[in-house]
Amino acid sequence: MSAVAVATGSGVVDPDEGLLLRALEREGVEAEVRRWDDPAARWATYDLVVIRSTWDYVKGLDEFLAWTKSVPRLANPWGAVRYSIDKRYLSQLAERGVATVPTVVVAVGETFAPPDVDFVVKPCVGAGAIDATRYRASDPAARAHVGDLHARGRDVLVQPYVASVDHVGERDVVFIDGSLSHVMTKGALLNAPAPERTALYRREQMSRAPLDDEVVDAARAALAATGFTNLLYARVDLVNDGGRWVVMEVELVEPSLFLSFEEGSARRLARAIAERASR
Repeated sequence: MSAVAVATGSGVVDPDEGLLLRALEREGVEAEVRRWDDPAARWATYDLVVIRSTWDYVKGLDEFLAWTKSVPRLANPWGAVRYSIDKRYLSQLAERGVATVPTVVVAVGETFAPPDVDFVVKPCVGAGAIDATRYRASDPAARAHVGDLHARGRDVLVQPYVASVDHVGERDVVFIDGSLSHVMTKGALLNAPAPERTALYRREQMSRAPLDDEVVDAARAALAATGFTNLLYARVDLVNDGGRWVVMEVELVEPSLFLSFEEGSARRLARAIAERASR
């Protein structure tokens, strides 16, 4: 029987965890949930360590990256984690011909000027909508937000706010073991009250989306442009900008996969884990 660790974070509640653990048990995998920063964990004793809900890594980024590099058998692997954890990859994807949300990086120490369109300020490294805020055009209040993030040593992304999110939402395309699993519609989290933005998503804003070839093709192109293959899972988030679907994020680290919305997805993920653990 294969032994697998499902890596989580401190104080995390993952709605998919129970589904995945039960599916792993049915596949004959002995799985246990361990905090990624647990000093007692012996990661080398597992046949596979699967990153799932390590959503507190922002508070200890260097330690988290060191941990991912030290784990002998990790899914997704360290290279994909290091790439996907910093959203500067959006600029690289754009250079490779992938349609992305226009992105400007304001590094610590650089001067920030609020753009003259509605825009979003978010950290380059961050989970969900935490520390992200929508601003109106030229809003001077954004300077304080950028200043606060810079004071905490965090580089910043500035992007135009894509208004279609307000009425059509974004599309989150989920891949398991390289194959399309399902597509979700997610409502605009930045329109929620500030205290509610600490969640990665609000369940009442989530729904299954019909398969759309344009959405799926755009997601596949973005994933291919990263250069990573044989991934256990991936999620590509897109928004509709001026009639075309553009990439907002490519999540290869610890994305919510919304397993409870798609029958069979937990089983597909468990089978892919079991196959990797038995190699």
